[in-house]
Amino acid sequence: MKRLKLLTLAILPILLSSCEIKIHKGNFRYWNDCDSLKALVDYVEDVTNINSRNYIPVEDRIATFDMDGTFYGELYPTYLEYWLLRYRGLEDSDYDAPADVKEAAQNIDDFVKKGTALPSGFEMIHARAQAKAFAGMTLKDFDSYVKRFLSKPVEGFSNLTYGESFYAPMLEVFHYLEDNNFTYYVVSGSDRYICRSLVCDSLNIAPNRVIGMDVELKSNKQEDVENVNYTFTMDDTVVRTENVMIKNLKMNKVMNINQEIGKQPVLSFGNSGGDAAMHNFALKDNKYKSAAFMLIANDEERDYGNEAKANALAETWRAAKYNVISMKDDFKTIYREGAKKTSFSWSNLA
Repeated sequence: MKRLKLLTLAILPILLSSCEIKIHKGNFRYWNDCDSLKALVDYVEDVTNINSRNYIPVEDRIATFDMDGTFYGELYPTYLEYWLLRYRGLEDSDYDAPADVKEAAQNIDDFVKKGTALPSGFEMIHARAQAKAFAGMTLKDFDSYVKRFLSKPVEGFSNLTYGESFYAPMLEVFHYLEDNNFTYYVVSGSDRYICRSLVCDSLNIAPNRVIGMDVELKSNKQEDVENVNYTFTMDDTVVRTENVMIKNLKMNKVMNINQEIGKQPVLSFGNSGGDAAMHNFALKDNKYKSAAFMLIANDEERDYGNEAKANALAETWRAAKYNVISMKDDFKTIYREGAKKTSFSWSNLA
């Protein structure tokens, strides 16, 4: 199948005499002809052309992708990891949530149902509550728990589960970069193990290419001994703890990219100010030609975007020298075929 695909791509330029963007249209059936796609294709063709002065060796073709709102839905009801905590703290009958976990879960519930603003610093409030909510769980059990949640239908859409809520056009970008020998990494503010449960099997992304928020891990028999003083034995099992090690946002993304990838990316994809540090790191003093892309959620018809707010942000991103991807204008479709936005109800949350 891959040889057939490569043969087809080789023949296309002979068959088609139209512009370059149309030559590659077969790779991007979920995209409209648009400036952002042309910028990506022009960039990739340039840096993979061995005769170009901008040629990048295969081993240095590194791309980083934020997850929520960049290639995975985040707008309804809210972030996946927030909604998972809400379920854990308020609905899971097998879990007796501590007061602070329940309070954070209620904050999320009130934010979605009533429009109540989240408390200041909620990103870390959530991180600590989530760490506590799943402390003591083995990584295997946590993976199973997350995947059960991912099988639930998404509120506000029909024919879509949380495990299927990827932006179809952005998945085509993954395939396109892979076909051009780029290695891409998921660099998310969400829990690393939630991200792995979501993308590793369904998108065939290796676990070592997923970077996210981290909690400390320990042995189930370790008790109060520090990791540096404890020897894992054949009778031990790795479990999660309630200790947050890092919330992977802003400069922390840059730090983790350096520590875990060890190379400066040449491509960076995101959707919010939390990704600007990662973008700037890819663009700043790079020995190779580099580029950054920001996706704006300005589609109010097919998704729960805010067009006015997103379009205003687009001007900020352009001023920062990022390429802007418009969900409304650039995507032919957003989610999987057959998924549709519906009137929102709480039928599944009663």
